[in-house]
Amino acid sequence: MRSGRALLFRLPLLFICLLPAGAHAQEREEPGKPIAKVSIAGNLILMELDEGALGRETLFDLDRHTLRFTPAHEGYRVENLPLEWDPGLGQKITESQVALHNFSFPFSGMTWHAFTVGVTGSIRFGEPDIPPGSRMGPGPAPRDPGGVAIGRFDALREAAGNLVNTVPAICVFFKPRMSGDRYVKELADRVVVSWDVTEPFGNIQDFTWTKTVNRFQTVLHKDGAIEMSYDQLAAKDAIVGIYPLISPDAEKPVSSLSTTKHAPSAAHLDIQKLKLSVVGGVLLKATFETAGPVLPRGDPGVPGIAYRVYFYARAPGTESAGALAEADAVWTIRGFAPRNRADGGASRYFAFGEGVSRGVETSGNTISVQGILPSTLRGAKEIYVSADASAAGSQEPVSTVSASTVGLAGMHTPEVHLSSLKPEDGPFPVLYEAFYYYALPNPRDMSCTVIKSLGDKFDFLAYYSDFRVDNQEAGTPSNGPLGAVGGAVTGIGANQRGLESYCTPGRFQWGFVQPVYVGSNQMQERPPADAPVGTDRDITFYEQQLAEISADGKMPQYMYAMSQIAHEMGHRWAAFVSAKLGGETIPLGPVHWARGLEASVAFPYRRPTEASIMGGGAWQDNFDGTYTQFDDDYYVPATGWSYLDLYLMGLISAEEVPDFFILRNLVPAGKDANGHPIFKADRSKVTIQGVIAAEGPRLPGVDKSQREFNTGMVIVVQHGKKPSHELIERAEGIRKQWIDYFSITTGHRASMTANPR
Repeated sequence: MRSGRALLFRLPLLFICLLPAGAHAQEREEPGKPIAKVSIAGNLILMELDEGALGRETLFDLDRHTLRFTPAHEGYRVENLPLEWDPGLGQKITESQVALHNFSFPFSGMTWHAFTVGVTGSIRFGEPDIPPGSRMGPGPAPRDPGGVAIGRFDALREAAGNLVNTVPAICVFFKPRMSGDRYVKELADRVVVSWDVTEPFGNIQDFTWTKTVNRFQTVLHKDGAIEMSYDQLAAKDAIVGIYPLISPDAEKPVSSLSTTKHAPSAAHLDIQKLKLSVVGGVLLKATFETAGPVLPRGDPGVPGIAYRVYFYARAPGTESAGALAEADAVWTIRGFAPRNRADGGASRYFAFGEGVSRGVETSGNTISVQGILPSTLRGAKEIYVSADASAAGSQEPVSTVSASTVGLAGMHTPEVHLSSLKPEDGPFPVLYEAFYYYALPNPRDMSCTVIKSLGDKFDFLAYYSDFRVDNQEAGTPSNGPLGAVGGAVTGIGANQRGLESYCTPGRFQWGFVQPVYVGSNQMQERPPADAPVGTDRDITFYEQQLAEISADGKMPQYMYAMSQIAHEMGHRWAAFVSAKLGGETIPLGPVHWARGLEASVAFPYRRPTEASIMGGGAWQDNFDGTYTQFDDDYYVPATGWSYLDLYLMGLISAEEVPDFFILRNLVPAGKDANGHPIFKADRSKVTIQGVIAAEGPRLPGVDKSQREFNTGMVIVVQHGKKPSHELIERAEGIRKQWIDYFSITTGHRASMTANPR
């Protein structure tokens, strides 16, 4: 039997959250379309995807092989060889920085005496180049400061291209979230770097309960040659590639397109020209030239404005609002203002779309982005390009560049199939291959598939599948139009939007963005008997405690699954509100309740004291300037809802919400006799009236709010496949637990069904 104290201090960790704006290429959220055949299977909804709906998966195929990259004029030539492995791994390193003493290594037009080695399988030369606006989201510095990094929810298929021209790097087997050991051995003419690492295990976001074996190494030779060798790989998805920087001197103009349509607009949105150029034969750069200076980072007018470039494989129709729908790909520059960020929420620009790098450059009257040519257009000698700009709060263009032909002679993609390359191929100035699982289906397509087949009868949609998708985490973000039974909900800090994009006449509210894989930890009823006891972020840590308070002497079923579905569906109401404190308005989140927010649960799910499933903590004021934390802001084990949550859900009145507080400037001050962490902090009283003063009253009020909810539990299978027994059984088990969970944690003031009929 496992043992362990269940209430020890845990460092905060970002929760699975609602999908950040711009995570999908088509940010205007054009209406979704059906992508599957839908039927009812008992109490579940069966979604059989159309052929090609997920694209294809490309899994790692270089086991027991060595890749040799030999420098050539303006690039590298590649050989695929039988495994050459140096068993003398050298010294284990605990820091990422490695200094060379016997030679300097030539790479990316320079010679290097040092580099950093990331635990996650890459090497970086120099400091990372993080353009303004390229980092989304708050939080601490990366756990692994060596090598390269990508966004938390970035798909490997797209992230591999986005790494181009960001920092000189070598991705030997770059897979985020891996952990383990690194070794370095320097010889007279080469340095050997080896990894012995595991995929993440045991947590709610993992695909395995135990460690996996992943052994690979690279040899950097004095003459610039690079070898990558793969001894044993349990992981099947990663990025492998050579990423030298491309010289800005290699930029060659290819086209200049002039504006053809104007509406009265500010000078910074009045496009005069769209200039296109090719950088190093690899990158396509798009530069907007405007009538007046582009608004700089930090300007209050930046949020909401947009500049877009549309790419077409063939001539589009006449200009209309359908340009987005007709385009094969779109690159968007969007202005936004992060809320409650470390930099004070300064406005900035962010680029997204297939192949485009996240960073945006502004200079005087120009704003530009660059990236890899979208996959649907690769190999084309000629494409069509158009562009437009729109003001904040509107999707209607204020200036437009009509579609014109653009020649791309001499441009090639750096994406290759490494196992089939021969020395006579190339040379390649930059080259990579991404190994990945199936593409993420569009969440609007999935909701439209269900609603158009079965009707607008679901408040929530949760998806579970027999296949993995291209995400490093087993869980899923969430999103939705915030529909409602009755009038739109207001006073919660989030507004109803885009009902038509989700094909809902008004009811559908929120859902998973992607299906959860049946083989993931969170879809299993309980941990296997031989699963090791993990940290206090893992459910195994709590197994004994939860078993002791259960009627049958076992851990409750599907605890990980309850954490996921309750947290994600909770984003329908939380955590977006602010509160007025005196003359100050402070956010209580955003997105998740702040770590120091007192958010004790009104109706606990399993344990006597719980903090909200949406964050915050269960705090005790010791009345001496210190505060004891009885439960923290991580959502394992599954917990219930705070009084503030229940108010925002419309289930309790404002008068039923007791005064609470928020702690800021937390400083550790030891532990109590039971191991609960104690902090010194600055305490500010918060009242529900302060929330109402900032957001307005929650409407409909408690007397008219929705009390009966229905979730569509959807099992998703590929074209021509049938759902496995495990998928049906586990989805049905989660369905039953979700109904029970919702009743308990709302104090029986609301009910949940999961009825597909």
